[in-house]
Amino acid sequence: MLHVVHHPDYMAPRPGRGSFRFDKYYLVMEALRQSDAPVTEHAPEPMPRAWLEAVHCPTYVDEVLRAAVPREKERRIGFPVTERIASRVRHTNGGTWLAAQLALRHGYAANSAAGSHHALHDTGAGYCVFNDLAVAANRLIAEHDARRILIVDLDVHQGDGTASLTAGREDIFTLSLHAEKNFPVRKARSNRDVALPDGLDDAGYLEQLARHLPEVLAEFAPDLVLYQAGVDPHMEDRLGRLALTDAGLEARDRFVIREARRRGIPVASALGGGYGDDQYAVAMRHARSMLAMADENLLVDAAAE
Repeated sequence: MLHVVHHPDYMAPRPGRGSFRFDKYYLVMEALRQSDAPVTEHAPEPMPRAWLEAVHCPTYVDEVLRAAVPREKERRIGFPVTERIASRVRHTNGGTWLAAQLALRHGYAANSAAGSHHALHDTGAGYCVFNDLAVAANRLIAEHDARRILIVDLDVHQGDGTASLTAGREDIFTLSLHAEKNFPVRKARSNRDVALPDGLDDAGYLEQLARHLPEVLAEFAPDLVLYQAGVDPHMEDRLGRLALTDAGLEARDRFVIREARRRGIPVASALGGGYGDDQYAVAMRHARSMLAMADENLLVDAAAE
């Protein structure tokens, strides 16, 4: 069973400016609904303003919620922040928190959007407005749903915003595997960064993941994993510089679930990046990712019985 969080507001209309396309979120859900796999949908509430302000600058939060973000910040984000976008990002942040709640009950759950790992304290960046990973982790710990959270970021781009927003915390650990020469040009410092060379294939990527993830899980000993499961390491991704195949992405996702779940650690995933002219192909990569992780969660549970 795949427990997936989704809300109609995830599909905000495409703004008049900017190149970001929101139609993939509709296509991801269509792919899941048309699959033969059992899927249960859950609708999130918008993230309360207080939890957004606990991580982001209150002035910036106010700018977003009033749809009054200065043009220079909108340029960093990549699109104008309209009222519909403001509603969308509150719901996507609530969605990652809800996915974590569902994962605590079911072992694995997915948010069908978000993974907005470039958003910083007082501005958005790189198609990210609020950093749902940092916001959700902070709330989960503050409300005593978790004590120690590992954020695993396997998007092709470094999770610079997440690293910056959680720096210095002993109860949140950030692990990022990313293309060394990709955006952002100025990287932040995660707790562990693994910079990967251009063109790295399945075998090379999975070797690096197997080298680092089990070690971090053993040493940090989290009781929850938030997983930024971007599919942009794919060889055909428009903004990626790596060369993973469909099989490589599936092996990556199953490895994350297997390593966490066999230690009894629940995993909540956020959609992350995936870019291309064929939005259906991108959506299918995301859908297959979530379905593979749900299947692996069932396999681990069955093996433990």
